[in-house]
Amino acid sequence: MGDSSIDEGDEDGLARAVVASSPDAVVALDRDLTVLTWNGAAERLFGWPAAELLGRRAPIVPDELMAEHNAVLERVRNGGTVSLRTKRFDRDGRLLDLRVDTSALCSENGTLLGYVSVYHPAEDDDAAQGRAARRARLVRRLTDVVGDINAELDLPVVLDRIAASLAELTGADAGGFVSIEGDELRLVGLHELPEAMRGVTAGLHTSLVGKLLRTGKTVLLETGPDGFQDLIWARLPGLHTIAVGIAAVGGRPYGALYALFARRKAGHLELELLELLAGHAGIAVGNAMAYQDAVRQRAHERAVFDASADGIAVLDGTGSVVRWNPAAARLTGVPGEKAVGGPPPFPLPEPGEKLTIQLPSGRWLDVLRAEIRETGEIVVDFRDVTRAKELEEAKDLFLATTSHELRTPITIVRGFASTLDSRWEHLSDEERRSAVHTIAERARSLGRLMDHLLLGARAGADELKVEVEVFDLAERVRAATLGLPVLSARHRVEVDIPPDLPPVYGDSLATDILLGQLLENAFKYSPDGGLIRVEARREDDSVVLVVDDEGIGIAPADRERVFERFVQADSGDRRRFGGVGLGLYIVRSLARAQGGDVSALPRPDGGTRMRVVLKAAGLPAWSDTPDR
Repeated sequence: MGDSSIDEGDEDGLARAVVASSPDAVVALDRDLTVLTWNGAAERLFGWPAAELLGRRAPIVPDELMAEHNAVLERVRNGGTVSLRTKRFDRDGRLLDLRVDTSALCSENGTLLGYVSVYHPAEDDDAAQGRAARRARLVRRLTDVVGDINAELDLPVVLDRIAASLAELTGADAGGFVSIEGDELRLVGLHELPEAMRGVTAGLHTSLVGKLLRTGKTVLLETGPDGFQDLIWARLPGLHTIAVGIAAVGGRPYGALYALFARRKAGHLELELLELLAGHAGIAVGNAMAYQDAVRQRAHERAVFDASADGIAVLDGTGSVVRWNPAAARLTGVPGEKAVGGPPPFPLPEPGEKLTIQLPSGRWLDVLRAEIRETGEIVVDFRDVTRAKELEEAKDLFLATTSHELRTPITIVRGFASTLDSRWEHLSDEERRSAVHTIAERARSLGRLMDHLLLGARAGADELKVEVEVFDLAERVRAATLGLPVLSARHRVEVDIPPDLPPVYGDSLATDILLGQLLENAFKYSPDGGLIRVEARREDDSVVLVVDDEGIGIAPADRERVFERFVQADSGDRRRFGGVGLGLYIVRSLARAQGGDVSALPRPDGGTRMRVVLKAAGLPAWSDTPDR
């Protein structure tokens, strides 16, 4: 015989001998339902030797009777013995028709140590078979009922179905479900009770539910009117018995089932079914509550998802869009019905990183990506940063324009001042006056430039503002080139301006800056000297200003790129002259702001030709046709 001792002593040895000698199968389980004792009769009855089962759970209870088994253990845990006819598996998988007497295994001080069951073959009597058959039918029906209850997720409907199922399974004349709300009970589900009773309340502590909670049991059977006078909704004609079972959700009592008997009788089987249904009812209520919470949570998430100013997309594991919020459609111009099922219309960054991209529409987006490991989905968040990019570019342009536009007049002022300082005795009075005049004029230009820059900064402009008005281009060219021949002994400066050159529309200060930058470049990129020629002429309704040099030139592939920000020609010798590549960008920006343009061309005999076009003003009528 296999045995597992609990305490040592002579009396225990005698007890083991008694168990070993018993003609009935004796099985003792601890509180975790693992086998402590498996006597010889148990080995003969079930076919397993004790050595195989000690310390393990005995696989003898059929799945459909597990609820019955647990109900029995629950009953005996609080004292008493339960005797019933049931079925168990033997080692060969055959069902044995047995009667089992189960009681609690307790220590001397009453502490529950486990359970003891005594098995013996049941007598073949019709009454016992009928009861077992009825139990089996009801247990099967319980399975169907539980499935029906759990199929519904609307909590009020679930509660009514529980009340109806309770009456069907126990044979009760009416049923109800009460929720525990603090110190009150509220009738929230009913069957065969007046609808007007829905929502009726009663005190918890004076009710049968309160009594049941104080006892620590899960079911309670009360007979006679004295036991339920407080339950006003249970006063049915002829009411004689009430069975109550606690339904727990999340391990805490949520409510109770009431089975009300007026014409029929309640017995052990009805109480057992009530306990089983109460356990399943707690699960069904918990599922319905979780579903309602999930619905509310999804509604909240959907509201946040739809109301977000950021574009949000959810992609499946293949990278296809499964959710696409309204902001995503607005930012990308792709409606949800077109986006879902395909990839997003922009590249994605690596998880946890940010990618700034520009859409074909010109809009800039900051794109973030996160992965949900549990589902394999990808969440993409993207927001419009076009304004931020424009502000950043405007800031860069402002700073670059400030430094470069200040540099040109300052260079000229410094050059003439240096000439006066070093060659004063060698210059004529007219040359000195001319130099001082140029310095004064450039100082005035600097003041006007500062006014423009400050005004542009205060207005938050994204480009240098110009005032388009009529001015004399010839005068600006003469002023810009005055005194240039004396700045370099290696360069010659020629100016060719016809006397009938018409005035132009534009900003004289912007044109000063533009012309000064082109002349500075002509000197800078002609390190070996040579001719610098400035020419102006009318062409149709425009005035063309040309600045030629005999310098190192610009490669054909770079003649357009040199007008981009921060770009210098990579070929030739231009790179060795330094700079950040903003000069010609500023020149073109100023020319276009005045309604004109500038381009870089090759000079026929080598070098570079910079061609500026401005709109002519004040032409006579005959000037609408080109010169012949």
